[in-house]
Amino acid sequence: MVREPLPGRTKTRLGREMGMVAAAWWYRHQCRRLIREVACDRRWRTILAVSPDVAGMTSRFWPAGITRIPQGRGDLGQRMTRLLSHRGSGPRIVIGSDIPGVRRHHIARAFAALGRHDAVFGPAEDGGFWLVGLRRRPPVGMFRGVRWSTSHVLADGLETMPDLSVALIDRLHDVDTVQDL
Repeated sequence: MVREPLPGRTKTRLGREMGMVAAAWWYRHQCRRLIREVACDRRWRTILAVSPDVAGMTSRFWPAGITRIPQGRGDLGQRMTRLLSHRGSGPRIVIGSDIPGVRRHHIARAFAALGRHDAVFGPAEDGGFWLVGLRRRPPVGMFRGVRWSTSHVLADGLETMPDLSVALIDRLHDVDTVQDL
């Protein structure tokens, strides 16, 4: 999941601390690094879920050779659920784009976990998660009632899938504040 890296439109919490231009600059370079890291691996197909929908689909910032789809409307949970329901079969994962530590081996570990479990999460240091994956289509009500942007996100997310076997992989940190950098 990526957001067009424009000042004042992305990483606004970080931007309030260090300036919107600097926050957008960091995010732009983080996205480039992340895409270079994960998109070249042939073990999976990378699709950029872009926001905002129209501007993200036409932006020249994103690499031309990678498929883009709009994230669509709704809160983060609704958008992730829609992405996890995207056409095609087989396991799929969604990752955030503000996690500097993501490497190919993390993605491979998530797909391997989906060989033995219904779902996989990559916990974040702040109580959220940087990755979610499913072996099949999302369960009804997935992410309903999650308290987004709190330390309860992972716990709340897990509660929305009580009948699924869930694996947890590597705990990484995301960047929301200057302290996170």
